[in-house]
Amino acid sequence: PDPVQTKHLLEKKVIAVAYETVTDKMGRLPLLIPMSEIAGRIAIQAGATALQLANGGRGTLLAGVPGVFPAHVTVIGGGVVGTQAARMAMGLGADVTILDNNLSRLRELDALYGPRLKTLFASPPNIDYCIQVSDLVIGAVLVPGKLAPRLVTHAMIKKMMKGAVIVDVAIDQGGCCETSK
Repeated sequence: PDPVQTKHLLEKKVIAVAYETVTDKMGRLPLLIPMSEIAGRIAIQAGATALQLANGGRGTLLAGVPGVFPAHVTVIGGGVVGTQAARMAMGLGADVTILDNNLSRLRELDALYGPRLKTLFASPPNIDYCIQVSDLVIGAVLVPGKLAPRLVTHAMIKKMMKGAVIVDVAIDQGGCCETSK
């Protein structure tokens, strides 16, 4: 996703392999999978920490407590990172919605997790709605070898609840939020 760096590597005649684009016979990314599993799980930990009042967050506990709803977590992207983030958030007791633009993947996730996980097609209106009602949003979008699409606009972010948190795991590919740095 970095044309300037790519140009310099080509000028220097560097032979390089982008590990994040190596695929196996089934089209999976075997070198990226372990890191993605870790990143998805850590994203929930980082988000939970950022949600604490002492850190400027809403003061929302992912699991909730008796008499208080659990946090609503939205995960954008149903790949390895997104699935691990959703799994971790559900394990902590959060109310989790995962968005993806691949209906086959949403069906797989629905079959795996049943009613514990809400699945939703990743259209702009659906993303906009989920952003507004979420305490924690995880950006887990990957297009191998390309910049992540900017699915979360500045206008959407302005509609978020005060103290809500975004963890943009796609930041290494430019981020899936317009305001990510």
